Amino acid sequence: MPRNVKMIIDTDPGIDDAMAIFYAVAAPEVEVVALTSIFGNVHTAQATRNALYLAGFAGLDVPVAQGAELPLGGQAIYPSYNVHGAEGLGTRPAPEVQGEPVSETAAMLMTRMAAEAPGEITLCALGPLTNVAAALRLDPAFARNIARIVVMGGSIDAGGNKTPHAEANIVNDPEAAAEVFASGAPVVMVGLDVTHRITCSGADFSAMAGEAPLHGGLLQDLAQFYIAFTESRGKFDGCYLHDPAAVIACTHPELFDTVEAAVDVELTGEARGRTHTAPRRSTPVIEVCKGVASSDVKSLFTRRIASLT
Repeated sequence: MPRNVKMIIDTDPGIDDAMAIFYAVAAPEVEVVALTSIFGNVHTAQATRNALYLAGFAGLDVPVAQGAELPLGGQAIYPSYNVHGAEGLGTRPAPEVQGEPVSETAAMLMTRMAAEAPGEITLCALGPLTNVAAALRLDPAFARNIARIVVMGGSIDAGGNKTPHAEANIVNDPEAAAEVFASGAPVVMVGLDVTHRITCSGADFSAMAGEAPLHGGLLQDLAQFYIAFTESRGKFDGCYLHDPAAVIACTHPELFDTVEAAVDVELTGEARGRTHTAPRRSTPVIEVCKGVASSDVKSLFTRRIASLT
């Protein structure tokens, strides 16, 4: 049975972030209570603007809090403009937005909301884990107050996608990922081991646009850039549903096969950002998704997007 979930979405929109946010709006099991922004697919200021834009477009009236602008170590970041476009929205220019982010930082908002409703809120982290690590530093009780932290990121057996060894969200701030995985918080890792098995084609997006011209039409427009990138890498006519898969894992855990494992993050060398299992005695265990009912996840995504009016 699906779970009803109050959800904070930590996001770096990003084309598949837009898909995930629209899915969350469409899903009757999900109550989105806030969006927080982080660098990754774009810079943080762009992510904040895009989160405001997508929330407004979808009629989602929730606070949007701006997150960290740099990784924990302060190193330079290199947004994935080649995958998501110069503004994170494919070929579209920077959008006009209504409203402003709230005065709280992302970490402040996360810790406050979790403290006000212990055990009730799921944090779905779709970008680097800098904000999540900052929340754990700000309030150590956050690890107990948050119901779950569902992370789109990492890989155990599937290799990397930003480097040969590392998945993009993890390699963009490996120190943050290491802190989150070792925190003892209830973490679920939805990584490339499962997201690389869930894809949508150009025809799928056309069908969603036909059923839901406004929301599906925007996603179809955005997806063309994402699909072109995938095709340019010699893969297939379509794109991966990385971020929507993480949202679906929050509400439909029965569609994912998980194992409990301690997960370490490489912090140095050419394998920096690689996630791998470690002896349980060395770090707390988390849930790692290793299998997925991919056709069911895709079907949920396409049906829910098609239902948006």
